[in-house]
Amino acid sequence: MSTGRSRIVLFDLFGVIARHQRPGALEKMAARCHTALDSFTTAYWTHRPSYDAGRHTASAYWTGVLHALSRPADADTIEELRLADIDSWSRVDERMVTYVRNLRDRTRVALLSNIPADHADAFLTAQAWLRDLDHVAFSSRIRAAKPDPAAFRHCVVALHAAPADFLFVDDREENVRAAQAVGMSGHVFDGQDGLAAAVEAWLPAR
Repeated sequence: MSTGRSRIVLFDLFGVIARHQRPGALEKMAARCHTALDSFTTAYWTHRPSYDAGRHTASAYWTGVLHALSRPADADTIEELRLADIDSWSRVDERMVTYVRNLRDRTRVALLSNIPADHADAFLTAQAWLRDLDHVAFSSRIRAAKPDPAAFRHCVVALHAAPADFLFVDDREENVRAAQAVGMSGHVFDGQDGLAAAVEAWLPAR
């Protein structure tokens, strides 16, 4: 018989359990670089995939951003930007944290997040509840970022499960579609009430 403990709810972090980037953060970082917001935003996101996937260090990432903006990449500027960036992604939705922690009474719970290594270290230090989950997969540590199928397959192997055992929850539809393509169930997150209904429908009846 299928039980809730044989199933796994796999959560994205940002936009689901954690808040999206703090409003105004990119503007402040752009001002620190003495550059226009549009130019800064383009450089910031263009260089992000390799940083998220652990192929670039924080220093290499910020050096790339600053060089793209024709700005000097001195150590002090890089460290100021790095710390400001970590802070801008540091907020969590406490209501969702409570929901996720309580859900572990019924099923296994794991996390799959696109996040640079230094951000991941900061999150683990600040959010001790992450250590209580059944598995935490950070893209920079597993060297694969969503929607790369390798990121989802990592979770399958790490949890000694089958893709069909997973319900993947993310606020980005492209990531949910990628999870479904490897055989997982998926839910596009648009709020806790809709999520709770989807989880109840997916888990075996109590």
